[in-house]
Amino acid sequence: MIRLDRRLILNFDWTLFILVLIISGIGLLNIYSSGFSLTDFHQTQLYIKQVQWILIGLVGMALAFFIDYRFLSRHAYIIYGISIVLLLVVFTAGYATRGSQRWIAVGGFTFQPSELVKLTIILALAKYFDRHQIGRGYHLTELFIPFLIVIVPFLFILKQPDLGTGLILFILFLSIVFFVGLDWKSLLIAAAGGLILTPIGWYFLKDYQRERILTFFSPERDPLGSGYHIIQSMIAVGSGGIFGKGFLKGSQTQLKFLPEQQTDFVFSVFAEEWGFLGGMILLILFLSLILWGLKIMIHSKDYPGALIAFGITMLIFWEVFINIGMVLGILPVVGIPLPFLSYGGSSMVVLMTAVGLLMNISVRRFILQSS
Repeated sequence: MIRLDRRLILNFDWTLFILVLIISGIGLLNIYSSGFSLTDFHQTQLYIKQVQWILIGLVGMALAFFIDYRFLSRHAYIIYGISIVLLLVVFTAGYATRGSQRWIAVGGFTFQPSELVKLTIILALAKYFDRHQIGRGYHLTELFIPFLIVIVPFLFILKQPDLGTGLILFILFLSIVFFVGLDWKSLLIAAAGGLILTPIGWYFLKDYQRERILTFFSPERDPLGSGYHIIQSMIAVGSGGIFGKGFLKGSQTQLKFLPEQQTDFVFSVFAEEWGFLGGMILLILFLSLILWGLKIMIHSKDYPGALIAFGITMLIFWEVFINIGMVLGILPVVGIPLPFLSYGGSSMVVLMTAVGLLMNISVRRFILQSS
């Protein structure tokens, strides 16, 4: 399972590691700023907790790096099953806040199992498609088991309720299906079915979720209610201008006009303080991380490694795309964190563990090549 090999150290992926550390460091400064107040000079302690989560995440990264990803792939269904059990524990022993029951208390920390499911679904789908390679595009009937792998946790997570995480699971499924190949007739049928089922899906959404979607199209319909988040976020981003207002000098942030500024709208804080130029630098860092992940996928020496690398890279891509789109008002507010920047331990630990897996796949191509 864990086998120390000096080639792991010699071929360590420093580029990926440094990119993640830089983005996480930027996130830490951003969380410090978002908790600061110009009015009473009070500083929240969230950034200290974030440091703790980063350190725990680095431990998870190390474990994921040293445990052969092929071992994890062989036991993917067991790992997936454990994550489903944890989702069930949420409903029996979890605690609720703001109307959502998503967390389990572990010692002095809280953990959100739905974040772990994002990674375990990638492992489970990779194992399935590796074991069921057919050499052509899959038909819809051949995707029943993969769909079942996703729909079970999707329904549990929707019940919490957590539309954002459920949406990510479904998008991950579609991304991986397109990667392995889908028969074009099945693609047309799936697209038509999606259009037909959209009105039905609207019926199953909760009232606040429908309101978020309506607000996306017209934020001004309720500027002090459901539209407040988007309006304040767009004001913060726009007020940053080209060069930004400077560290700890964002008025929307420091005067607390910006809601959820440590979590969902953390990019608004960054854009207000560092402006368009800072935002572009951050996006370039994310783009570099995503392209590096795709490079690892391309150079992987086996199919499971390629599938896992692609799934992890798509997880990071879609969370960045949706979160920033949400902050800029071009996508509905669905509560998806910005990777490595948003405050939150579960997301940080799972993403760093996922990056450890990416580094695992990256370095073991040299070992597989020479063995």
